[in-house]
Amino acid sequence: MKKRIAILGSTGSIGRQALDVIHQHADNYQVVALTTNRNVWLLAQQVEAFRPSYVGIVDAESAEEFKNYGLADLELVSGKDCLVKLATLPEVDLVLVAVVGIAGLEPTIAALEAGKNVALANKESLVAGGHLVMEAARRSGSKIIPVDSEHSAIFQCLAGCDDPARINRVYLTASGGPFRNYTKDELRHVTVEEALNHPNWKMGKKVTIDSATLMNKGLEVMEAHWLFGLSIGQIQVVIHPQSIVHSMVEYIDGSIIAHMGKTDMRLPILYALSWPERIKSSVGSLDLTAMEPLTFEMPDFDRFPCLALAYKALEIGGTMPAVLNAADEVAVEKFLKGEISFIEIPVMIEQAMKSHKAIQNPDLNTILRVDHSVRRQLM
Repeated sequence: MKKRIAILGSTGSIGRQALDVIHQHADNYQVVALTTNRNVWLLAQQVEAFRPSYVGIVDAESAEEFKNYGLADLELVSGKDCLVKLATLPEVDLVLVAVVGIAGLEPTIAALEAGKNVALANKESLVAGGHLVMEAARRSGSKIIPVDSEHSAIFQCLAGCDDPARINRVYLTASGGPFRNYTKDELRHVTVEEALNHPNWKMGKKVTIDSATLMNKGLEVMEAHWLFGLSIGQIQVVIHPQSIVHSMVEYIDGSIIAHMGKTDMRLPILYALSWPERIKSSVGSLDLTAMEPLTFEMPDFDRFPCLALAYKALEIGGTMPAVLNAADEVAVEKFLKGEISFIEIPVMIEQAMKSHKAIQNPDLNTILRVDHSVRRQLM
């Protein structure tokens, strides 16, 4: 029987690659629902190729435009609530949350509460509302399967171990991005085009800029904290320029289990879709004898302060991670528009954090209110 999939954010980088994986394994999966914010041109092509029963379009004007394509035999749901509605469809087995930003939080919680397993590619859900997401999974018994390559690696390295007390630490590997060897002065002159030129991975613009600032790795530290029940001291970031080792788990006996693979997001996507089974991939295998030497080094918190800010936000807890996340989204958008420089991204985030008094144990409405407030102040 085919696994029935809803993809929230099907027109983004992860969503497109997920559909490529599903196309290659059509006997295993059925696409039930697809959503986009406003990219209706690409969505229409996806609908014709995969024939979902439901389509969700967040932007109301774009939803009206989509109707002009004349696609029949599907139900169109529009507006900001469409993500929640399609994430909770009775006929869906697995929800891939691939939307970018805080918009992923509500549908992630809703899907888990509805008893759906969630393939999670949305960092912000765990960053801003990790305690709510994990509580929803605990209550329903639903499973969160991480899609990020690093967390997928940890998830696989932890197979058979559900006790954080057996873990000494996890190593989150980072390529270091395009500016790994830049001086602080050189970082002042970084252009948008340079920042979008990641050396190893093909990703969306937001994630690519976050990788260049190392904020992406800071967000992943928060994800690992919630996903695997780890303390801050158990999570260590290491720079691994080759991006062959996707992360490692060190157990209390000193053994280290590393996950290795090609730099292709279709691998962790396939694993998330097929879990708990494994399916043969078209990506291929590593040639261990042809690889360049693998190196590891500590990150420079001085040149890349976003990573330090993320650790600080996690340590403070409460609503502070939501503040960091919202400020980062605004700052990255301003950088992409040419309104601020690359080195002003962490400055804007730090200012937002300094002006906020964290609220501990926030509910969903409080998190969304704080998120909205930070964005309004920084825009």
